[in-house]
Amino acid sequence: MESKLEAFVTLVCTSVVLNLSILVYTYWKRHHYTSISKLFMWNILFTVIYCFGYAFSLTSTSIEQLRFWNIVQYVGLPFFPPLGLLFVMQYLGYSATRKRIIAILSIPLLTFLINITNEFHHLFYKLYVIHPVLGAPFSEIQYGAWFAAHNIYIFSCMLAALLLLLFRWKETSKVYKPQIFALICGQLLPIVTAFLLFIGVTPDGIDPVPMVIWVSSVLYLWSITSSRMLSIMPIAKETIFNHMNDGVIVLNGSYQLIEYNQACKNMFSILDRSMLGTPFDLVWYKLTNQSFPVQLVTITDKLNTTIHHAGYLYQLRISILQQSNNNSGILIIFTDITELHTLQQKLERLAYYDELTQIYNRHAFFHQSEHSLIKAKDNRSAFTIILFDIDFFKKVNDTYGHHTGDQMLLHVAQICKAELGEHMLFARYGGEEFVLALTGYTLVEGENFANHLRLCIEQKPLVENDRFVSVTSSFGVSVTTGAMEETIYQLLQKADEALYAAKRAGRNQVQVFKEEHEFVG
Repeated sequence: MESKLEAFVTLVCTSVVLNLSILVYTYWKRHHYTSISKLFMWNILFTVIYCFGYAFSLTSTSIEQLRFWNIVQYVGLPFFPPLGLLFVMQYLGYSATRKRIIAILSIPLLTFLINITNEFHHLFYKLYVIHPVLGAPFSEIQYGAWFAAHNIYIFSCMLAALLLLLFRWKETSKVYKPQIFALICGQLLPIVTAFLLFIGVTPDGIDPVPMVIWVSSVLYLWSITSSRMLSIMPIAKETIFNHMNDGVIVLNGSYQLIEYNQACKNMFSILDRSMLGTPFDLVWYKLTNQSFPVQLVTITDKLNTTIHHAGYLYQLRISILQQSNNNSGILIIFTDITELHTLQQKLERLAYYDELTQIYNRHAFFHQSEHSLIKAKDNRSAFTIILFDIDFFKKVNDTYGHHTGDQMLLHVAQICKAELGEHMLFARYGGEEFVLALTGYTLVEGENFANHLRLCIEQKPLVENDRFVSVTSSFGVSVTTGAMEETIYQLLQKADEALYAAKRAGRNQVQVFKEEHEFVG
């Protein structure tokens, strides 16, 4: 018996030494590891305490010593299985939040407290004495109700960690499988050994678990040093899939819904697991009351488009999932571009529209009118420019203030907008000047329209705070000669000369530019 006992002590001490070495090594290298190393070190520390306490319990010669080292064991034993579960969860991508850690470790803490106070309630041990046949350091124990609860809990923690690792094995890349294998063994060996103890296969009075932990320790050490378990870890496909900001829908080769992620669920709230296996056309109709805008059977590679749903704009990317040159499914990705689209619209409006009058600005006018001029030349059509400004606008600002001046600009713009016809381009040219480009209008027709606008402006004074402010304006008109080299800038220069001729002639009138440099009012 003595030789067997020495062998047992040696095995347990081996577990202590190896785990202590791992703990020191991990702490020394902690700056090279990710934050997961903290949970790993706590797990190893409590494993060391458990094995350390059990090693000394095997040298005890009295019930007092046995009980003392039993309590030392229970500083570590209740904690290392749940800490191992927390480590595996974080390793596989599950968040180890503070609340989750407290919840998982609350029962081990209660176990420790019940153990050390057992003499008052006997919930953990009903009987704890030296074995009457084998003698010290072996003990005869009758277990209490909480001991059963404690064992169920730590067994459940190890089993849960093992199952999580096994479920992840198939989809883990080959390069990470050594890490997973080491962690599986680290959970499996204590489970199997505890089961053998439970069915009575192991020696009487001996806990074999600390004696096999050294095997797991060797695997851990190998995994840390060779496959960088604590510095490079696999990221679960499910974690990536469900933490994507884009909504993802996966269809099989028969266009049936087989998977979707949480972001997609957020986009389409009535989407649920009961729809799995349903043809996607039916799913989409349930989600939107509309037919899907794309014929999936016509897609041969990739397709990008946009769709509207419930006030949101989504970029839609559809890709064929191919396997052995066959269509094995379809991947549909929804990206919410509502804010981006709104921002683009705002930027476009700032770039092309005058902030005060909400009509085209100078930049937009040149961009649009140049295309219109080219088109008019190609079609041998007339193209007229009308340039006009508000008479005595500076006097309005000086007399009534800039607010009234702004209201007058807005007032004139609204009058003109109400009179505009098709193919008329209207913009604020700058300051109190406005410009129009009329496609298909001859010089005479342009002059008549300018006079029409002038009369409308004159007949509608600005009303502000029960005060009437009269408004008049002067116009200059020019028309294209049809020459291919003629530009918008040249037409504007001619209209500007005609405008200044109208001002010199007394304002509130229309002048047209003729090539012989005569102005006709």
